[in-house]
Amino acid sequence: MKILPALSAALLISGVLATTASARPLVEPQVPPEIKVEAGHQLFDIGHALGVQIYACNGTAWTFVAPKAILVTERLHVIHHFAGPTWQDLDGSSVVGQLVKPATVDPKSIPWLLLSQKSATPGKFGNYLTNTSFIQRINTRGGLAPAASTCTAANSGQQREIPYTADYYFWK
Repeated sequence: MKILPALSAALLISGVLATTASARPLVEPQVPPEIKVEAGHQLFDIGHALGVQIYACNGTAWTFVAPKAILVTERLHVIHHFAGPTWQDLDGSSVVGQLVKPATVDPKSIPWLLLSQKSATPGKFGNYLTNTSFIQRINTRGGLAPAASTCTAANSGQQREIPYTADYYFWK
């Protein structure tokens, strides 16, 4: 029965943190012009991602398969990021993005991106992501495909998960 007081305390603390987080203003990022969100859209959350970029060897080169990451946002949401590219909040709502434009900012890391909403799905417990119009991926570290020379006929079909971090800016 000790779990109930701990759970109650955790819920109370998360409520206080959520109130504090929602009161803090979000700051629009400084980005290259090609991935700037057009006027008329409002930044509503920023997610900090830790994950991997998955690549498959086709016998001669590594090809991108999908991302796999967890985002913790400034508004204290937890969002799963996976193939599509898709972002799904714990409330069940999701948004699928469509590439608008990439920008190579650091040649040692995956590009920064501007994505528009391709589709959105309401969740069973809420609609946090359904009004997303744009997503920016910035401040990337890592995630580049392995060297082409490491993909040979001998390891064709193998996959590699390359760690990366990034910030995702959600707009509506």
